Amino acid sequence: MRRIADHLRREWRQHLGTLMLVLVVALGVHTWQTRHVPDGPVPDLAFILIAPDGSRTLTTLNEWRARHPGQPVALHVWADWCPICRTEEHSISRLVPGGRVLTMAMQSGDADAVARVLAQRGLRWPTAVDPRGDMARLLGFQAVPAFVALDAQGHVRAASVGYTSELGMRLRLWWAGWF
Repeated sequence: MRRIADHLRREWRQHLGTLMLVLVVALGVHTWQTRHVPDGPVPDLAFILIAPDGSRTLTTLNEWRARHPGQPVALHVWADWCPICRTEEHSISRLVPGGRVLTMAMQSGDADAVARVLAQRGLRWPTAVDPRGDMARLLGFQAVPAFVALDAQGHVRAASVGYTSELGMRLRLWWAGWF
């Protein structure tokens, strides 16, 4: 162990350079993945909302956001066929009780199919049904999972594509609250 510590002390600049390279590459990939996410306000999308109790209503994103006045909200885009989305289910389930997360089932079938998936997996999420992925594309997402935090005015403040940890989701919502 001492040998490793001595090596790190002598070679720290080389390791710092490697770390910087990894960070630059990660930032570049993130920027490329979110390049289509719009700056400013998101469009007002109309959708069928499946409530946690299973009821369904036709609503819009602005109407849903209006239920959380003055607060940042998040949209989580997922698909029933996405294995990475499955790994995020626990994190989303822990965020949803705060009421500020709307999930969007992209290319996962009609409202009946999405409701079955939610019931089978025991997910009590408010879910917008996006059968063809049109809403996700309008938001700038071409892959799942995706997470976007909106400030109180509905402007995009933070977005990610791919696996996002629960801490990462919470930090994005916190960041959106500063605007």
